[in-house]
Amino acid sequence: MRLNDTQRIVGNKAAPLSDFARLMRGLHIDGPLLGLLLLICAFGLAVLYSAVGESMRLTMNQLIRVGVAFAAMLVVAQVPPDVMRRWTPWAYAGGLVLLVLVLTTGVVGQGARRWLDLGIRFQPSEIMKLAVPMMGAWYLHHRPIPPRASHLLFLFGIIAAPTLLIAKQPDLGTALLIAASGLIVIVLAGLPIRFMVALMLAAIPGAFVLWNFMQDYQKQRVLTLLNPDSDPLGAGYNIIQSKIAIGSGGLFGKGWTNGSQAQLEFLPERDTDFIFAVLAEEFGLLGVLTLLSLYILVIGRGLYIAVQARDTFSRLLAGSISLTFFVYVFVNTAMVSGLVPVVGVPLPLVSFGGTSMVTLMAGFGILMSIHSHRKLLPH
Repeated sequence: MRLNDTQRIVGNKAAPLSDFARLMRGLHIDGPLLGLLLLICAFGLAVLYSAVGESMRLTMNQLIRVGVAFAAMLVVAQVPPDVMRRWTPWAYAGGLVLLVLVLTTGVVGQGARRWLDLGIRFQPSEIMKLAVPMMGAWYLHHRPIPPRASHLLFLFGIIAAPTLLIAKQPDLGTALLIAASGLIVIVLAGLPIRFMVALMLAAIPGAFVLWNFMQDYQKQRVLTLLNPDSDPLGAGYNIIQSKIAIGSGGLFGKGWTNGSQAQLEFLPERDTDFIFAVLAEEFGLLGVLTLLSLYILVIGRGLYIAVQARDTFSRLLAGSISLTFFVYVFVNTAMVSGLVPVVGVPLPLVSFGGTSMVTLMAGFGILMSIHSHRKLLPH
């Protein structure tokens, strides 16, 4: 075989890869991030199939939600960061209006008023998971970094308004997550150490004030964290069963669909908030480390995109989305393990549900847009 023939064959084999890469660039999709998200969702669907009692109907419903979430990611990825920046104040203001509507005309479910029914039922608080860090990044875009004291006061107001409206629904878990996403923007902007120390000191009396505004069931969750055995068949039941499931998984787990706590229905909320316990019981420590490794790689990729971003808005927003994703993972896994109170935070991209997944994937769409449009942004 002549050298030219060899080159032609190698070139023909390499051409599809080049075409695929060109397609990904044209769609503003980041290949490494997309691959990691697909792996997590595939792993999550396998765990969910077991958690819902091997129901193909529920698993297919979740697969459809995954498809919708990826479609949302693809759409958001096409929007340039400068367009996002211009529309950020309107998105934030619209989210606040929807939160006020929730408190006045929202749908009540499970003792809380968190949903709006405008032909389709949804939670406006999900919008604020992205709108709050976007608004913080927008405000700091043309201002000095690190922010001055007067700027910090305005930023705290941006965070406090939606946080208080959501806490009043009541949905303390989501309120704290949204507050965290905004505070991360401030920290990434170079918050001076003295301000961080002051905030930590202020958190001590703030915790006592917050306690007085908490609902009785929320106070019970905190007390249960300190001593779950005080009410093993009541308030402490969930966390006790969760710990049993996690501990019984051992190193290799009991095998897919063979977890006794989940399959015999001892474990409550096993397809939503406590699905991590199902994973630990059936796939063991190795399965847990596999999922956590994928999460860490996603967070690392997001932070890399933040470092590569070319303007303040993009850097702060990408960093906040990445670290807020870490907060979601930490809170859920710590909650299921009995390290923090139960606050109703789903395991990202794994728990059953659609609204939260669409919000998360839209956030990853923002990351992809920031990365793919970085050469078009001013230095």
